Amino acid sequence: MQLRYNFRAYPTPGQQVELARAFGCARVVFNDGLRARQQAREHGLPYVSDAELSKRIITQAKTTAQREWLADVSSVVLQQALADLNTAYRNFFASITGKRKGRKVAPPRFRSRKDNRQAIRFTKNARFKVLDNGRLRLPKIGDLAVRWSRTLPSDPSSVAIIKDAAGRYFASFVVQVADEALPPVESEVGIDLGLTHFAVCSDGTKVAAPRFLRRAARKLKRLQQALSRKQRGSQNRKKAVVKVARAHARVADTRRDWQHKLSTTIIREKQAVYVEDLCVAGLGRTRLAKSVHDAGWASFTGMLEYKAARYGRAFGRVDRFFPSTRMCSHCGRINAKMALNVRTWDCPCGSHHDRDVNAAKNVLAAGLADNGNDRGAQVRPGLVPAPRGEAVTHPDVACSRRSVEGISVLQGGEDVKAELHMHR
Repeated sequence: MQLRYNFRAYPTPGQQVELARAFGCARVVFNDGLRARQQAREHGLPYVSDAELSKRIITQAKTTAQREWLADVSSVVLQQALADLNTAYRNFFASITGKRKGRKVAPPRFRSRKDNRQAIRFTKNARFKVLDNGRLRLPKIGDLAVRWSRTLPSDPSSVAIIKDAAGRYFASFVVQVADEALPPVESEVGIDLGLTHFAVCSDGTKVAAPRFLRRAARKLKRLQQALSRKQRGSQNRKKAVVKVARAHARVADTRRDWQHKLSTTIIREKQAVYVEDLCVAGLGRTRLAKSVHDAGWASFTGMLEYKAARYGRAFGRVDRFFPSTRMCSHCGRINAKMALNVRTWDCPCGSHHDRDVNAAKNVLAAGLADNGNDRGAQVRPGLVPAPRGEAVTHPDVACSRRSVEGISVLQGGEDVKAELHMHR
């Protein structure tokens, strides 16, 4: 299994200039390649192949006066920028032809120099190296200081240098890790995700929603108001933008750390974990959008999935149209729809249910039924005729996928050297 290990990097002022040059050259190569393919399509010419694009945009461009400064950065950075463009095109073609599942992927768009997040990637061909003194040696950049919070399990196959909106630098290593099977345990759990309680387990355990964004709302409001008062294009506005980005980054880091701790605890204590396949993209368009995004269900279930695969646990997703809330976990009867304010309800069979705990029990039963049972026992409640008003067919809604990020289109070429001289 391949995993990413992220570490904070601290480049010197001179290295920051070199990284800015590498970011700009990678962006220019990406935009030149995209522009070449768009012009070929507009003139009815054949699709420019990957090899031809690399020869035209990188090799031949270095010999011209307009792009001779591309030789100032590592060629691997430029090749990886074109590789990202080729991957974006393949995903787009696979999406429109139906080979890629999920939401339709948009065609690649031009990268903007105004984007606050920049990244470049070095592969083994670049011969980057982690030195004995803990520094990361990168070609044509130098030795970067890295704060190592843990050791790498194996030699990295690539490293990405990322600058986020808050102005922080990160070194993201891709490493191969071996599966570490944990000792088997008997307990299995179904999890119902919500807003009042972040997670409700089938054994009755309830995890309160931390609401990191809501707790930081007052500070974010104050910083956003200060940003709105700054004059556009001024240096004070740029400083205010960084302050807002740092506040949001602190919220995101806190949420990610909390989710990692919770998901690791669940995987270690449970042999099998089953969750409901929620349509987060659809819920993000409702009046509960802010709370839904603050919860971070998609990232949490993603952590559960890859950690279960790494540590030898079972993980499954239950269909989003499975009536886990309205089905009685005791008799299997499907009752009428309930409003969100109904937290407890009684079944005609005499069972009294907590709404979330009952849903978690049904998720567990459905997950066990889908993944089989060694004894062949009936683990899911028997089929019950649906009420007349509910006998409908749900459409097959695709899973939410992130499309290519939409950024402003740059019509003309860019001169990275001129941009660096302006900053100096």
